[in-house]
Amino acid sequence: MGKTITIDPVTRIEGHSKITLKLDDAGHVSDARFHVTQFRGFEKFCEGRPFYEMPALMARICGICPVSHLVASAKACDAILAVRIPETAAMLRQVLNLAQMIQSHALSFFYLSSPDLLLGFDSDPAKRNIFGVLEKNPQDARDGVRLRRFGQQVIETLADKRIHPSWLVPGGVDQPLTADKRDLVLSWLPECYEIIGRTLERTKRSLEGFREEIRTFANFPSLFMGLTTPEDKLEMTDGVLRIVDANGKVVVDNADPSTYRELIGEAVEPDSYLKSPYFKPSGYPGGMLRVGPLARMNVIDGIDTPRANEEWAEFRSLERGAVLSSFHYHYARLIEILFGLERMEQLLHHPEILSKQVRAHARPNNFEGIGVSEAPRGTLIHHYRIDENGLIEWANLIIATGFNNLAMNRGILQAARHYIGSQEIQEGMLNRVEAVIRSFDPCLSCSTHAVGAMPLVVELRDADGRLLDRKAR
Repeated sequence: MGKTITIDPVTRIEGHSKITLKLDDAGHVSDARFHVTQFRGFEKFCEGRPFYEMPALMARICGICPVSHLVASAKACDAILAVRIPETAAMLRQVLNLAQMIQSHALSFFYLSSPDLLLGFDSDPAKRNIFGVLEKNPQDARDGVRLRRFGQQVIETLADKRIHPSWLVPGGVDQPLTADKRDLVLSWLPECYEIIGRTLERTKRSLEGFREEIRTFANFPSLFMGLTTPEDKLEMTDGVLRIVDANGKVVVDNADPSTYRELIGEAVEPDSYLKSPYFKPSGYPGGMLRVGPLARMNVIDGIDTPRANEEWAEFRSLERGAVLSSFHYHYARLIEILFGLERMEQLLHHPEILSKQVRAHARPNNFEGIGVSEAPRGTLIHHYRIDENGLIEWANLIIATGFNNLAMNRGILQAARHYIGSQEIQEGMLNRVEAVIRSFDPCLSCSTHAVGAMPLVVELRDADGRLLDRKAR
């Protein structure tokens, strides 16, 4: 008799979701689904609003990665204005986006995933959290807090607000950077370099202890997509689209992001509010893409900062082609934090970084604008159409997490089939299935937050509904 295991909610991610696992008569996992249970409505909310309000409005989509939406939205509005923003404004946008990436990666690695990595997937769930990490590994917990604080401090220093800033505007940024603020940010960098250096070394040493998880956490061939520089180097804010296959072979190179509709299709499933974008030429669901830190490490040919480039070369030596295991998203995030620190330092030492020319002014010159940037979780697309009065008629948002939806579903199926095969539920088995989702670091919250406790109850029932086992935490 078939059975269903429901994990509701999935814990230590940003947002609300659940997982259902279908077991066949022999007790083997026959199917697995990742359901996003909260609704996104921002495409409709913004209809009728003046286009120049969009960056500030879109920053409010999410309290975790507001700058990501701010950047993509501002770029879409630049396209509507048909302006080339000043060089200094482009650099300042990069600094803000890098700060966002650093604080978000620190949140994912130290707060959400390190309890598994440092305490163990089978450790006591009552202590498998950031407080348990603080108790057992206080230096690691303090490092995570400091790195995340650094990213947020940089955002606040440049944009005056840590969450939902509105400093980025159509045509550039709202105000120039001062020397005092630049020097303050630079003064914080040495401590952050020390933190990420020791975290990378510890993480690399620990990989041997996770061989089984590396083998089973969404480890399969797929396409990988991300922005790169025209020279195929790592790029977070501006750039061209590149797609590679599981062997590292380039499938799409130097594609103009504004042509994304020629490459990307969007599908929906009845059991989730999260869309499933896919690579159009390969169809659905065969055109499964992965985006984010792992994908960015796979699509590039190098990094334009010395220390991060060395780490990237070591990372790519893990496999002959593309690095396929999604467990390595964690490792890739640390490399990107190092890149963010180095690139930020380069930009802040640029001779034009304090220029007061930071905004291009114009009226709308196009009825359509597309903005594409890299969010911490991957490629983010904002696409707007306006009427003759500059009001939004239509908007489409392709969220980075959505690109990973097909891979997350296949990943939990792979892990569940490996770890679950009996009628007795072991908490560590289910935690590993959840941890597959955590490796992608999905961001589902979109400014939606739960109030109070979020209990987890897992029940195993047979086809007649009889309760076989139950776990609660």
